Amino acid sequence: MSTTSESNSFSFQAEVQQLLDIVINSLYTDREIFVRELVSNASDALEKLRHVQITEKKIFDDNLNLEINITCDENAGTLTIQDFGIGMTREELVENLGTIAHSGSKAFLKALGESGQNNANLIGRFGVGFYSAFMVAKRVRVFTRTWHPEGKGYCWSSEGKGHYEIEEVEGQRRGCKIIIELQEEHKEFAKNWRVKQILERYSRFVQFPIHLDGEQTNKMQALWLRSKNEIKEEEYTEFYKFAANTSDEPRYRLHFNADAPLALNALLFVPQNSPEIQGLGRIDPGVALHCRKILIDSHPKDLLPEWLRFLKGVIDSEDLPLNISRETMQDSALVRKLNTVITKRFLKFLEEEAGKNPEGYAEFFKEFGFFLKEGAATDFSHRETLAKLIRFESSLTEAGKTTSLADYVSRMKEGQKEIYYIVAPSRQAIESGPYLEAFRARNLEVLFLLEPVDEFVVSNTREFDGKSFVAADQDDLQLEETPEPAGESLGAEETKELCLWLRGVLGERVGEVSAGKRLVESPALILNADKMMSMMMRRMMKAMNQEADAPVKVNMEINPRHQLIRNVATLRSTNEPLARLVAEQLFDNARAAAGLLEDPRGMVNRINQILEAATSAKP
Repeated sequence: MSTTSESNSFSFQAEVQQLLDIVINSLYTDREIFVRELVSNASDALEKLRHVQITEKKIFDDNLNLEINITCDENAGTLTIQDFGIGMTREELVENLGTIAHSGSKAFLKALGESGQNNANLIGRFGVGFYSAFMVAKRVRVFTRTWHPEGKGYCWSSEGKGHYEIEEVEGQRRGCKIIIELQEEHKEFAKNWRVKQILERYSRFVQFPIHLDGEQTNKMQALWLRSKNEIKEEEYTEFYKFAANTSDEPRYRLHFNADAPLALNALLFVPQNSPEIQGLGRIDPGVALHCRKILIDSHPKDLLPEWLRFLKGVIDSEDLPLNISRETMQDSALVRKLNTVITKRFLKFLEEEAGKNPEGYAEFFKEFGFFLKEGAATDFSHRETLAKLIRFESSLTEAGKTTSLADYVSRMKEGQKEIYYIVAPSRQAIESGPYLEAFRARNLEVLFLLEPVDEFVVSNTREFDGKSFVAADQDDLQLEETPEPAGESLGAEETKELCLWLRGVLGERVGEVSAGKRLVESPALILNADKMMSMMMRRMMKAMNQEADAPVKVNMEINPRHQLIRNVATLRSTNEPLARLVAEQLFDNARAAAGLLEDPRGMVNRINQILEAATSAKP
C-alpha cells in the first residue's frame, strides 16, 4: 500500500474537542468497551454491504468474505480491526469521523425506512463509538475504501487533539482497517488473551465471523434470533450450559419473540437446582441483556423482577433506549414495559407447564417456589397470577405433596367463604397441635404454611378467587356449629368460674380465658388477639433479634369436656397451690404448641413441682 501526495488537514467542529474529552474521560466506565464499539461498527459495515450486494450489480472486491479480522502486535503496541464491509468515501470520512455523534448507521436506517424496508441488525452509532478508541490510543489510523467500483482508498488519522488528516492511498481493500497505536499504559490491549477475553464477553454472538490473529472467536450462535423449528435440542442445551456456566441440563426452556409493545427476542432457562436453596447466598440476576447481539449488561438489575433472579439466558431488544455509550438504559418507562412483557410471558409459560405436567411443576416448585412466593409477597402487579402458581401442603394432602389455591377452592364446602391456614415450622407440629381439631371436626381443609415467607404471601395476597385468607389461630374465627361431643362436661356456671379463676392466676399474660368449641382432644390452646401482628411474625422477629414493641396479645380457650380441665376445676377447691401450678403449666403447654414459649426453664421447674406433688399424694 502506498500513499499519494494528496493530503489534507482538517479541524474538528468547534465543540468537538470538548465532546471528545467527555468521550475519552467520562462517557465510558471501562476502557475495554472500545473493542466492543469498534467490532459493532465493523458488524454494521458488513451488514450494510450485505444489503448493497442485493441491490447493486457491481461491487468492488466482491470476492472478499464478510468477516472481521483483528490482529494484535505486542512489539509494536498496536491493535488492528479490519472489516470487508461497505467502506467510506472521502466525503463520508469527513462526515462520519469529523463530527462526533454523527451516526452513519442512523442515516442508513432512515434511508431504509423511507424505502419501506427494515434492517434490525445495524447497531452502531459510528461517531461516538469510534472515538472511544482514543481512551487508549495515542494515534488512530483508518484505512478505508468504498464499495463503489470507481472509488478510491484513503487514510484518516488523528491523535484526538482537535485535528485529523485524510490522504489518498493506493492498494486499499474494500472496507475499513483501523490501526490503534496504544498508549504505553494501555498496551495490555495489544495482547491476544486480553482482546480474546473482551470479545468473548461482549461480541460472542456477532453474526459475522470474528478472527483474532487467525482464530475465530465467535462460534457460538445467537440461538434466540433463530427459528425454534430449526434448533436442535442439543444446541439449546449447549447454549444453556454456556449462559448459566454450568454442566447440568435445564429444567425448563422458554424461547419466544414479540413485536409489540416492544421488539424483543428472549431465550430463558430454569436450572435444575437453585443455588440459594443450596446455601450459596443470594444470587445475581442471570439473564444477560443484548442489543442486536451485542452484550449490554451481563447482570442487569432492573430488566426482570428481583424474584426472577433464578432465570438464566438472554434477552435481546432492538428498541432498547441506551445512552450514547450503550452502557446504561435511559428510558425507565420502556424498561418497565420490557420487564412487564417478559414477566407476564414467563408466568403464562409456568401456568401452561403446571397444567400439562403437574408432577413436573411440583418438582419445579419444590426447588424454586420460594422465589414465586417472594414475588407474591412483594410484587403487586403480578400477585394475582403468582397466587395461581403457588403451592402449599394441606390437611388433605399427603406429607410432602402440595395443592394449588384453585384446587383448594374447588374442594370448599358449600357456603364456605374463607381459606383457612395454619402457620407452623413443620407439618408434624400442626398435626400434633390443638389448632387442627376444630377443622377436622367440621371436615374443613386447612393449608399448612411451613416456610417463613408463607405468612407474608397470604397476608399480602389477602384473598384468592374472592375468598379471604383466615388464620386458624385467630381469636375471632367464626366456624359453623357442630353437635356436642359425647362425654361429661363442666356445667356452664362451673366453667365460667374456672375461666375467671384462670384469668386471675395468669394475670396480664393473657387477655381473656373462655370455653370454646374448637377443641376436641386437647385441654387448652391460646389464640392470637393481635390484629396487627400474627404469632408467626412475632416468632420471626424474635429469631432476627428484633423485639416487638409490646408483649404478644393472646387469649386462652379451654375445653370443659377434657378430663384435665375438669380435674383442675375440682383441684382449685381442694389443693389450690397445686391447681395454680397446673394452671400455669396448661398455659405454658399452650404457648409451646403455638411456638411462643421462649424460655422453658421455668416450665421444667414447675413440672418437677407437679411431679413431686403427684408422687407425694396418699393412695
